[in-house]
Amino acid sequence: MSQENKKATIIVHSGDFDKIMSAFIIGNGFLAMAVPVTVFFTFWGLKALTRRGFRKAPLSRMNFFGLGRWMINLKMKKYNIAQLGELARSFRRLGGKIIACSMTMQLMGIREKDLDPELVSDYGTVGKYCYEAKDSNITLFI
Repeated sequence: MSQENKKATIIVHSGDFDKIMSAFIIGNGFLAMAVPVTVFFTFWGLKALTRRGFRKAPLSRMNFFGLGRWMINLKMKKYNIAQLGELARSFRRLGGKIIACSMTMQLMGIREKDLDPELVSDYGTVGKYCYEAKDSNITLFI
């Protein structure tokens, strides 16, 4: 299969810090290989796209009322690992698309003005996700 026929689609369902971070690390990796990537944020994952969402996202394990997240951030700083917001902005700068699920927005009372406009490139329902995913060679659910 030629490189120009490759495409990746990632669904981010979880609002956990480490899972969102994984989605952006993988997405940036594909973009660095010139593989187009679309990330569809839905349910708790969508909450991360709110203006302060990355700061509030807990760890999936060993969160310890926020202490685990604080410890992870210290380690990331020590080893010069990009913070979550920086990874997300890098993803967008490299051409990655982020779709916010409009059905989830209705269910959770999230308005467009609540979401970070630097991150969200489009809004849509599962139909928009399916349109993006139908031509994808790689689909991940996080």
